[in-house]
Amino acid sequence: MAHTPHIDIAHNAIMHRARRIAASVAAVCCTLAMVAGCGTADDAADSSGSRNSIVTVNSTEPTKGLIPSNTNDMAGWRIASLIYDGLVTFSTSGELQYVEAKSIAANADATEYTITLKPNLKFSNGEKITASTYAKSWSFAANAANGQVGASTLATIKGYDKLQDANGDKNAQLSGLHVVDDSTLKVELNQPDSSFPYKVGDIAFLPISSKAIKDPEAYGKKPIGNGPYKVKSWTVNEDLELEKDPSYNGPRKPKNDGIDFRVYQSLNAAYSDLLAGNLDVLDSIPTVALGSYRKERRAKAVNRQGPSFVSFTIPQSLEHFQGEEGRLRRAAISQAIDRNAIAKAIFRNTVTPATDFLAPVIKGHSTTLDTSGVLSYDADKARDLWKRADAISPWSGSFRIAYGADSTDKEWVDATVNSIRNVLGIDAQSYPFSTSKELSSAINERKVGAAFKSGLQSDYPHPEGYLVQGYDSSQADGKGLNNGDYKSAEFDALIDKASAQPDLDKAVATYQEAQKVLLKDLPVIPLWYKNVTAAVGRHVNADFNYMGVPDYVNITKSH
Repeated sequence: MAHTPHIDIAHNAIMHRARRIAASVAAVCCTLAMVAGCGTADDAADSSGSRNSIVTVNSTEPTKGLIPSNTNDMAGWRIASLIYDGLVTFSTSGELQYVEAKSIAANADATEYTITLKPNLKFSNGEKITASTYAKSWSFAANAANGQVGASTLATIKGYDKLQDANGDKNAQLSGLHVVDDSTLKVELNQPDSSFPYKVGDIAFLPISSKAIKDPEAYGKKPIGNGPYKVKSWTVNEDLELEKDPSYNGPRKPKNDGIDFRVYQSLNAAYSDLLAGNLDVLDSIPTVALGSYRKERRAKAVNRQGPSFVSFTIPQSLEHFQGEEGRLRRAAISQAIDRNAIAKAIFRNTVTPATDFLAPVIKGHSTTLDTSGVLSYDADKARDLWKRADAISPWSGSFRIAYGADSTDKEWVDATVNSIRNVLGIDAQSYPFSTSKELSSAINERKVGAAFKSGLQSDYPHPEGYLVQGYDSSQADGKGLNNGDYKSAEFDALIDKASAQPDLDKAVATYQEAQKVLLKDLPVIPLWYKNVTAAVGRHVNADFNYMGVPDYVNITKSH
């Protein structure tokens, strides 16, 4: 999701030119290996009964209805990505693949694109999908009057700024979208954006039915998609079942009959169900089982590098965290955290301490940017920085990190605040919200009043999906994933420079300069990169894609 709190995420988002990104794609290939012990997709497809089964997977309750441009949590992202198809998708290794697009062609300076659609595209209710469908869907997503959380993902399209009136005309259209005919859409951008062919793989660019635009709230509960599955039933806080759409003619042909997303209040309960044979796929291992799950004989284990960058955000509005005082306190807190000890004791080395703001599988990731050691544990330096901040304004109150109690975060948040408390000698506390959904709502409404668990996992594998989505000024103030509302003219200028560079290898140097600004300002405190730690039943054949999530359409079961 470019809009995931986990994130891609997603979620939580990244990619730039189709051909020049080959080097980037190579960097993510390591996430794609099949689950140990599983057969190939073709072998699995031939397994007895494999096509006559519903696959059960764990989930949390989606934060919002299933409108793609209003999805910013991983639960919603996973489901929306299965009931909708877009212009492009990405292979399990992160390679760009056309789905509803026949071609996406740029002009010389990447400020205009011509999109040609494949013929005979339809939603599951028979409604035709044309260039006009995409133009209206993107305009709906970008228009502030419609309140879509993914709106800023479309910010480079000409006319976006004129649609940022929350009280404006909900039907106003992006001026940079020109419908030539049913199969041709021309897109004018307000600045060069060489990542655009990949960016349209973000969930916010998915097409929606005309019914969604007429009544978004009702549609979000009963969406009409164009993807490999459609919603069969949705029982809030229990499960959401998808069934294979027999009318689907796209490239992601399901090898199972459907996916049942079962809502769990804790991963411990989901893990117990997996071991008992009551759940087929668990996409994340509870912290308490990280030391033992790879030896468990009742399930097949997964542990490999992934695209998930984990951090916690200190909002710019939080008391004591503005200006020079805030810069010193952020650096002190960062250096008060013993990431290596937490990685070993809590995660059993299934995470890697962060050295930048990307992830190891993303082009441009670096282990050498942090020349000042701000991401390293140094108790003496942390205390000195805190004292310097106190000289500006004495500290008062408690430092809290918020998290969802239904997630796997309690153990590491407790360990992190303990480390901060012990080093700095301040009151530091964990701050649990009952559910991740409740926390997400508080973050979106800017009502947390504390630091909060965060991270990124992009919908498309490119540095832009992490750096722009998480920290650019255009993504602040509820317009994107910059939930701490960080704003830096210096950072924004470097991002614009990188976006105008059509050669990704050359752009990486500028992206890294932008990261150095982040290391100075620390809008979020980088913690670690989370491995893909998951497990599937002994009878299940499953693959995990470049985003570290199950390749749902290809999951099969043998009997």
